[in-house]
Parts: sequence; structure tokens; C-alpha cells
Amino acid sequence: MHQAVGNSPALARLTELVQQSNDRLKAIESLLPVALRPAVKAGPIDGESWCLLVSGNAAAAKVRQLVPLIQARLLGKGWKVTSIRLKILIAKK
Repeated sequence: MHQAVGNSPALARLTELVQQSNDRLKAIESLLPVALRPAVKAGPIDGESWCLLVSGNAAAAKVRQLVPLIQARLLGKGWKVTSIRLKILIAKK
């Protein structure tokens, strides 16, 4: 797999973005209430926009309140994030 990633600039960039998104989530984890942490996953990065995947409307409402703090933390860590989107994950039945 590492060889395939190394041979493909597109796969290498995708791998880099996934790692960066996970790093961002780790950086903001302490801002999330402990009970809320399992409901929030790292999502895609699109330029200066980052998406958080949230399991449910109630969790999304709480995370929405924390967006200014999250954005400030990311900026303080050196990531230029001008917007944070929330996407609610719907459980499959």
C-alpha cells in the first residue's frame, strides 16, 4: 500500500489530507465534552474548510455552539480554517 501511495501523487495527497484531518480532531478533542467525543469524527478538508462528521442532531447542535472555540484552537495551532461544516451521519437500519 505504501508503494502504491508513493507512486500516485493523488493518493499521497489524499493520505496527507486524511492524516491532517485526524490531527485536527486530536487538537480540538479537549474542547469537546467527554460524552460527545465518540459522536464526532474527522471529515474531509476542502481548502480552508473542514468538515466534522457528527452522529445525530443533538450532538451537532452542541458542536455548533463550540465552532468558534474550535476554529480559534485550529488557528492557534497554525491551520488556516475559515469555516467548519458539520455533517450529520445517519445510522443505517
